[in-house]
Amino acid sequence: MMGEIDLYGVFLPGLALWMAIAFALSVPLRRLLAASGFYRLVWHRPLFDLALYVVLLGGVVTLAHRTLQ
Repeated sequence: MMGEIDLYGVFLPGLALWMAIAFALSVPLRRLLAASGFYRLVWHRPLFDLALYVVLLGGVVTLAHRTLQ
């Protein structure tokens, strides 16, 4: 995993990149779930969205770790 990312002289943690990618993946997925009516089955939508984001973040980090090794 990358330690830091240099963005025009500002050093950002490597995890920030993976978090941005996971967020970019979660937005269309949440819209798809809302359009399909899936959220009618979910008790607490913000909590479900947070859990979905954490699962996506774990998947992105795992995939990136395996790819970059």
